[in-house]
Parts: sequence; structure tokens; C-alpha cells
Amino acid sequence: MSFFKKIFSSEKKETLDKGLEKSKTSFFGKLSKAVAGKSKVDDEVLDNLEEILVASDVGVNTTLKIIERIEARVAKDKYLGTDELNLILREEIAGLLSEIETGEETEFVTPSDKKPYVIMVVGVNGVGKTTTIGKLAYQFKKAGKSVVLGAADTFRAAAIDQLQIWADRAQVPIVKQSMGSDPASVAFDTLQSAVKQNADVVIIDTAGRLHNKVNLMNELTKVKRVMQKVVPDAPHEVLLILDGSTGQNAFEQAKQFTAATEVTALAVTKLDGTAKGGVVIGISDQFQIPVKYIGVGEGMEHLQVFNKFEFIDSFFK
Repeated sequence: MSFFKKIFSSEKKETLDKGLEKSKTSFFGKLSKAVAGKSKVDDEVLDNLEEILVASDVGVNTTLKIIERIEARVAKDKYLGTDELNLILREEIAGLLSEIETGEETEFVTPSDKKPYVIMVVGVNGVGKTTTIGKLAYQFKKAGKSVVLGAADTFRAAAIDQLQIWADRAQVPIVKQSMGSDPASVAFDTLQSAVKQNADVVIIDTAGRLHNKVNLMNELTKVKRVMQKVVPDAPHEVLLILDGSTGQNAFEQAKQFTAATEVTALAVTKLDGTAKGGVVIGISDQFQIPVKYIGVGEGMEHLQVFNKFEFIDSFFK
């Protein structure tokens, strides 16, 4: 497929290659063993490939789709050599992800007709939610946009303090109240402040509790409703942060949050420290929600806009 001939920006691509190194090494180590001594893709190779994809946290349902696509190729082409398997995998996974409206952008952009562009961030504590917000703010500011943060996770004092640290690092304003304040009130004040400043982007942090889905749903619904008093179509994006290193647990969190609120985009963090990078493919496919950002390192620059072609190229390089 010609899209793999696309030239990616070298600095970003190097970071991505490095960030996915553990996933790639683990995957190809297993794949090499699976095809050892085999010259063509047969049932045994496909069975082994199925096990490898599931072990790489691609997920059972998505794995079966990929295997079916490869079986169709084998049936059509009659003979496929194991040396072609890498390219076929790239093409079929790209085809699968292309069925979701995701991963075409390479830069941090927002729609020109939405100002301020309001992002409500959700996710459990510990997945890198606040860190991702700070990095997002930095990247949007670097792209020439003015950003305001809202500390609406008022359940934990640490969440407010941590977001303040990131706001200082990114050098963007933050709107906050004391711990225990009404999250909707913080969101309302943040949007009012952003409108007054003519800001381009607003990023609202929300509480990361999942122990009671009904309470979470009610809280997020209230935050949305109150924001709409200031910006009628807010939020423009509900971004769920998932920790890629938790593998199948990330699937469960995605299931819980998509049931509690209308998630429109995903950010998958901590991909550099894990061999579970396949989770990005599975979550995209299973939830039909675009992965918009991926975290491939600790630095401010290591939050990247997810581009499926870059990702697949790095994963299967």
C-alpha cells in the first residue's frame, strides 16, 4: 500500500520508534519463533500468530478480525511466504484502523470554528491523566494556541496541586478552587475565564473515580450541562486517558467510561515502558473511538498526535 511510502518527520518518528521498541522486540521475537523453519503461511503459522497478537494485548476480537483478513489473503493468493507476513500484517492492520475515523493528523490542531475548543478529560487516577493534560497544554501552546486549564478534579488535593505544577511548566493559566469544591463550578469559571481571554483551547480535568458509575455519570453530565451555559456546544471533545502498560485492564476502563459518558477520543499513555503496544490497535477497533494521542516517553515532547500509518510503520519496522 502506497501510504507506507509516506515520509514522516524524522524527529517525531525517531521518538516513536524508540517508544515502541519494547513492544516491537517482544512481538517480533515471538513471530520469528512462530515462522522458524516455515516457508509459507499455513494454519499452524496463523494459529501461532493468533496467540502472539492476543499476548501483545491486541484483544481477542480484533485478533480474530486480523486473522480472518490474512486467511482471506492466503485463500486469494494461494501461496504466501512467511517472509511476506510482516508486510501483510501492516497492510491488514492499517486497513482495519482505516475503518475508524482516526489517525490522519500529525500536528496539534483544533477546528477553526470552535473557539474556545473545549476538551473534557476523563480517566481513572494513576493512568497519567494530569501529566497528559500538562503535555497537551504544552504542545498546543507550542503550536501557537492560547490555553486555559481547569482543575475540576476537586476530589483530591493532590490532583489540583499536580495540575498547577504542569500549568507552571507549560506556562499556561489555570482556574482552580479548593479541594471539595463543586467540579461543575470550576468548569463554569474556567470557561468564563477562557472566553474573557479569547483563549483557543480549554482543557478541563475531572475526577478519576470509577467505584460508582452512576455517581460518575451524574457528575460528568452536570459538568457538561454547566459548561454549556457559557459555551453552548461544549465540550467539543471528551478525551479518555488510558494507561497502555495495563493491557487488558485498559480495555475494561474504556468499557466503564464509555458506558458512563460519551467518549469521543482516546489518549493511550506509557507505551514506552511496556511490551503491550498492541493495545492501541485493539482499543481503536473494539470501541470504534479514535485514538488521538499517544504517550511514548516522559518528556513534554513525548506526547504525540496519533497517526496510524506512523504507528504501524514503527511497530512493524
